[in-house]
Amino acid sequence: MVGQRFRYSRWDGTQTGFELDALDVLAELTDDLLYNGDPNSALRRLMQDGFEDRNGEHIEGIREMLNKLAAQRQERLDQHDLGGVYDEINQALSEVVDLERRGLEDRKSLADMELGLFGSGDEQYRNAELAKETAEGKSLELDMLPDDLASKVRSLEKYDFSSPEAESKFNELIEQLREQLLQQQFSSMAVAMEDVSTQDLARMKDMMAELNRLIEKRQDGVSAEEQAEDFESFMDSFGDFFPNNPSNLEELLAEMAQQMAAMQAMFNSMTPEQRQQLMDLSNQLLEDIDLNFEMDRLAQNLQSAFPDAGWQRRYDFDGFDPLGLVDASQMLADLGQMDQLEQFLQSASSPRGLAEVDIDQVRRLLGNESAASLERVAELADMMEQAGLIQNSGGRLELTPRGLRRLGQQALSDLFKKLDHGLLGRHNTDRVGLGHERSYATKAYSFGDPFNLNIERTVRNAIGRSGGGTPVRLTPEDFEIEQTERQVRSSTVLMLDLSLSMPMRDNFLPAKKVAMALYSLISTQFSSDYLAIVTFSEVARKLRPADLPEVSWDFVYGTNMHHGFMLSQQLLARQSGTKQIIMITDGEPTAHLRPDGSPFFSYPPARETVERTLAEVLRCTKAGITINTFMLDPDWGLRGFVERLTELNRGRAFFTTPENLGDYVLLDFLEQKKRIERG
Repeated sequence: MVGQRFRYSRWDGTQTGFELDALDVLAELTDDLLYNGDPNSALRRLMQDGFEDRNGEHIEGIREMLNKLAAQRQERLDQHDLGGVYDEINQALSEVVDLERRGLEDRKSLADMELGLFGSGDEQYRNAELAKETAEGKSLELDMLPDDLASKVRSLEKYDFSSPEAESKFNELIEQLREQLLQQQFSSMAVAMEDVSTQDLARMKDMMAELNRLIEKRQDGVSAEEQAEDFESFMDSFGDFFPNNPSNLEELLAEMAQQMAAMQAMFNSMTPEQRQQLMDLSNQLLEDIDLNFEMDRLAQNLQSAFPDAGWQRRYDFDGFDPLGLVDASQMLADLGQMDQLEQFLQSASSPRGLAEVDIDQVRRLLGNESAASLERVAELADMMEQAGLIQNSGGRLELTPRGLRRLGQQALSDLFKKLDHGLLGRHNTDRVGLGHERSYATKAYSFGDPFNLNIERTVRNAIGRSGGGTPVRLTPEDFEIEQTERQVRSSTVLMLDLSLSMPMRDNFLPAKKVAMALYSLISTQFSSDYLAIVTFSEVARKLRPADLPEVSWDFVYGTNMHHGFMLSQQLLARQSGTKQIIMITDGEPTAHLRPDGSPFFSYPPARETVERTLAEVLRCTKAGITINTFMLDPDWGLRGFVERLTELNRGRAFFTTPENLGDYVLLDFLEQKKRIERG
């Protein structure tokens, strides 16, 4: 036996073979989570739209599956014609009649030969003459057969066949049609209904009568315990009719309702003439009045119990490929399942809800790729929850602290991917290195850091993650290193504009993404630094970083930089090191606080608003606070105001777009850190 040969190489990020994991899902959700902070809506969007995993494999979303369902449904309707059900049966009956006619012609030919051999007085002559008259009479009887199927079958059942072969074929056809009609109504009973005899029909009538009794008891509100006992007794008596072995009454009834609704859909989809002929034929073949009564009663009970099973469903077949009775039954069942799957997918409100779908049915209707995609999408929420990124709180999914950190890191990673790799790095001072004195501060290890592991903190992290159990297993996320580099502390307040113009101009998501990235950068790379977030619209508010994913714009008018600068000064007054305000905005100041603390709004900006705002800029300047302004889609009013602001403060101004905002903010922050650390 020749052994398999493998070749190993360093993973460079391009090779495939890794399964989708929770961090891949988080990466796909980053923008949605940053926009509204709601894992529920973000997962719904991902479920609807689909995505590509790290291997480039396409994961279908609900919209794509719904489009495939619609296309496959239309393809069937454009190809087939239900008239084949009628034509197939009529053709089979015609073949029986033709076979009988050939037998009659043979008899007439034999009689003519005998009439020529014998005299008119001979008994053989009289027998031959009678045989010929009988054959001619039967031929006339065949000529008089009615056109509609049910009447034709009724006439042939009374007809005295001359051809044993034709009689045998007719009897086989009747039994086959009877089985097919029953199987159309109850396809799950198909195995039990092969070679249906008179005794079988009688027992089936008893089964339906008992089933109707159980349904009516269920509708009367019988207890669950009694219902379970009745179902068990029913299956003991009639379980052989149900090879699918349903586990309870509800499952059995739902399956039967689906099948009877498919039969009804076929009737609904036929022309009135076709429908009447097939219904008459069904009544003729299942002529036992008690059986028909119990079947009608069962149909009514199931319609009452399952009104949404699609009893009124009909399809417009426009094709030319005729469907026979069996094929039509399967086609209508498939179309019904497509409709049910469509309704299920349309009503799915979360990935977890998709776990209830019949994957085998999806695979049969839509193919292996759709089935695999649906399985993977259904696991998204559980995958993220097991990874500790989200948690269920009161029936809603929320980001965990770990998920918040990962979201910030993902936002930072997304922005860094756009930057020139030559500008990246650790941005350490020349005095940084393993050989310098310890600062006794630690930080989470990031790839590229000197591996100066702090054992105590690392083991403590591992114990905390594992819940205190043994043995303690370390993962890269537990690593914490000592900071031996000499750092100069800086304090930053990020002022984030949440006025209504931000979402209206599509500036909200880029600005919020930068805020998350900056928070992640400072908390992971510069852990001794201080970062606060102040949002401003009609008024300003301090925002906890943990609340950043859920923050949204304010549905009020006003860009109150005045209050934002006041609040930022208060926060920075309690901090040490170099101090700066990073302001992201898309509009000039249009609001300020009155002496009583109430907001004042005016557009165009009132002179008092501009003056009060610039007065706070001067106070920031005197307190040694630098203000760096990043303007999104700035108009001339904002440009003029920011020019005056920079003259007073000696900070810098950047005219940016939503596409390059992150580049400007992050690179400027890192470059300023380098300048500060170099002294």
